[in-house]
Amino acid sequence: MKQETKSAIKTYAISIAVPLAVGILSALLTMKNMDLYTRVKTPPLSPPSILFPIVWTILYLLMGVSAGLVWRNRQTDPKNSDSGISFYAVSLLFNFVWSILFFNFELYLFSFFWLLILFGLIIGTILCYRKVNRAAAYLQIPYALWVAFAGYLNIGIWFLNR
Repeated sequence: MKQETKSAIKTYAISIAVPLAVGILSALLTMKNMDLYTRVKTPPLSPPSILFPIVWTILYLLMGVSAGLVWRNRQTDPKNSDSGISFYAVSLLFNFVWSILFFNFELYLFSFFWLLILFGLIIGTILCYRKVNRAAAYLQIPYALWVAFAGYLNIGIWFLNR
């Protein structure tokens, strides 16, 4: 196997493993409180709880491939690559903390504002990634859309359960 192929496999394996690990750790830390979604009043269009782990797994895979594309093309635009990866890393942290704030501490309104910051970080990631690799930016769009939908669910839960 060529060195370039080995390098690509390693890059994508790491870039996919990171968000999946964040998701798994978040799920482990909030697992005992996941029944909250069935205990609270939810707004219209609320999906069944089984959908969330499926969607998040797909999103984490897309996010990982996206980060891998940027990492592998960072020599074309090091500034935007570094900025994009930084936005992305901070968004993973905000994503991780949101689950704890929402499910473990039931801080619904605070969690909504936390999601607004997360959404801004994702938009920053997309804008930086777009300058490095358009496909990488497009792969982040489902993440942004899902977080926007999560914001709707979050504020709806706060409003219906206050």
